[in-house]
Amino acid sequence: MFPVVPGHEILGRVSRVGAKVTRFKAGDLAAVGCMVDACRTCNHCARGLEQFCTNGVTFTYNSPDKHMGGMTFGGYSEKVVVDEAFTLKVPTNLDPAKAAPLLCAGITPWSPLRKWGAGPGKKVGIVGLGGLGHMGVKFARALGAHTVLFTTSASKAADGLRLGAHEVVLSTDAAAMAKHACSLDLIVDTVSADHALDPYMALLKLDATMVMVGAPPKPQQISSFSLFMPRRILTGSLIGGVAETQEMLDFCGKHDITCDIELIRIDQINQAYERMLKSDVKYRFVIDMASLRQ
Repeated sequence: MFPVVPGHEILGRVSRVGAKVTRFKAGDLAAVGCMVDACRTCNHCARGLEQFCTNGVTFTYNSPDKHMGGMTFGGYSEKVVVDEAFTLKVPTNLDPAKAAPLLCAGITPWSPLRKWGAGPGKKVGIVGLGGLGHMGVKFARALGAHTVLFTTSASKAADGLRLGAHEVVLSTDAAAMAKHACSLDLIVDTVSADHALDPYMALLKLDATMVMVGAPPKPQQISSFSLFMPRRILTGSLIGGVAETQEMLDFCGKHDITCDIELIRIDQINQAYERMLKSDVKYRFVIDMASLRQ
């Protein structure tokens, strides 16, 4: 397989297949997500939750390669060889460059939205409008939930509405936050910067859930009373298993959903990294590996 974009996820054309491969043929558009192997025998793998493999999942990038030795290099490899059990079919109507980040930025919010039942009759909050958050907004709206975006940036309000949010709330506005107190069924928190959790917990109904998918650099603090009054749940989520990721891709194909990206050349990586540190990207950089051979 020749990768189109590098990073945690890979999308490209299958160059050749082994004798036992039945789901793909040479020339097919295929994708590899954040993992390329797992034990396939533990209880988690048996449930289709390979990302939580108790014997050690092999991630696509910077993970020990149990078969060849060394480390995996993800999309920075010239070619990759992957068992078809960890290879995904990409709907042909999706732009490959815009579809590639779905394997990370898409499946990460999709998994908790599906797990905790986002859909018609539910009010769902998405915290943060970045690489993960913009897909959370798109998915929550497409699943039929009343979707509320919470952001610290007033400048992102218009984009939040464009992406599908029914409402955009400036989280630094105490009065605006108070209007949503005890009203949300689910919150997916995508923010990876340090931030207070208690104000968002106050927005949840009885027995409602807030799911952390962002990864702040420091341990987060929360008041016990945010969980007590009324009874609320704080939990986390990673990516999704292979079957769930395929479900997400099929949904995207049906509803024509992709990531908002900026396509760059391989020699623009350093500039893109500096821009990323400044949150200057809408909303995912994708590297065209064809530029490596130009």
